Amino acid sequence: MAQAEFCNELKTDGKLEALEELGRKQSSGSPTLSSESDPPDGGRQAWATAFGSFLIQFCGFGYVTSFGVYQGKFLHANLSDQPTTIYNFVSECTSMVISVISISVRWIGALNAFLIPGCTLISGLLYDRGWFYYLMIMGSFLQSLSLFALSFAKPGQFYMIFILQGILSGFGMGLTYGPCMAVISQHFSKRRTLVMSLVASGAPLGAIIHPIMLNHLLNGTVGFARGVRASAGFISVLLLIACFSMRTRALSTRTASYSAVVRKCSREVPFILMTVGILLCQFGLYFPIFYLQLDSIKHGIDMQFSFYSLVILNAACIVGRCTAGVIPAYTGLLNLIIASSAACSVIIISMIALSNISSVVVIGVAYGYFAGVYIAALVPLVAMLTPDMSELGARLGICFAITAFGSLLSGPISGALLSSQYRWLIPSVFSGVSSGHCSRTSPC
Repeated sequence: MAQAEFCNELKTDGKLEALEELGRKQSSGSPTLSSESDPPDGGRQAWATAFGSFLIQFCGFGYVTSFGVYQGKFLHANLSDQPTTIYNFVSECTSMVISVISISVRWIGALNAFLIPGCTLISGLLYDRGWFYYLMIMGSFLQSLSLFALSFAKPGQFYMIFILQGILSGFGMGLTYGPCMAVISQHFSKRRTLVMSLVASGAPLGAIIHPIMLNHLLNGTVGFARGVRASAGFISVLLLIACFSMRTRALSTRTASYSAVVRKCSREVPFILMTVGILLCQFGLYFPIFYLQLDSIKHGIDMQFSFYSLVILNAACIVGRCTAGVIPAYTGLLNLIIASSAACSVIIISMIALSNISSVVVIGVAYGYFAGVYIAALVPLVAMLTPDMSELGARLGICFAITAFGSLLSGPISGALLSSQYRWLIPSVFSGVSSGHCSRTSPC
């Protein structure tokens, strides 16, 4: 009897030891799986990362919108730098010189806006392979370097301005844009859409502050060189704070190759419809941002108020991006994107009726809000259609690299349709119909 009880105790102890050993193996062999599947949805490190990502957005897309201030400065500098004989030749030559220079300068901003999402094709893959910190440091360094170097550009050095602000700056911002949004998914799950929306609100806030600051610096007593250096120093400090704030969590290093992700995405109808819809929407989405100020000026509205029309638009965009993280809990993320893109389409077409200050304010507030909702919901939509979070960076890169062509061509196409006679009907209808395609190609 005693011998039997002793044997049973040995068996029980053996089973307990085996279970403990199995638990130790599982905990030591796969800590990343639980970490990956269960983000903390808060905490000091998570919110510090969100704050750093907010600053990246503030200094990235938020700074791109200040290109209008640079564009005016470049046009004035290049035209005043031309020999006097060019202007005294004939009026046709004068018109041609202005047209060529304005088109060339316009492509700087278009290329910059293209490279930011387009470079996500590279940064997304590197992010999935654990290069997050290298991307943040290198991207921030290139952006700061391009701005400081831009301050040494002289009138007439179009090639230098094109390389620095069009290519180098765009590439630097592109290295940080996708990863700073994707890293939010490592820290938040239930609050992911809300936090991504708050992070995305950094871009319109920068779109308010940077143009006003640059307008006073470049067109004031400071001058171009010192004004650009002051702006570059401000951006550099914020990017440094962002790099120190953001942290990744211990995730698994298992990553799929781009070819495997591309093959998988090419078989997913919802992902294809989403990408096509965003691409078509990009052709018209930027029309009010590029031309609302010009439209109001051409209708006889005060020039100073016309400048602040974009401030009104971006202020409403902040509200839209923040609320985009709350509304999906009641409507669903996909329904919100469909409704916001349809609203943007109607508002863009209504720019035909712009005639006074009241109409500028109404269009600016309405479009800013719904455009902010739409833009803030894009990255959460890609995340929602990503079954494996280890592929999020690659999927963001594939989607944004394709849709970036819409950003590249939207400005030049709208400008060509507008023509030198400023006929607002055709570009307004084209942009409105294009931006409404997202609702018709939604991945339902």
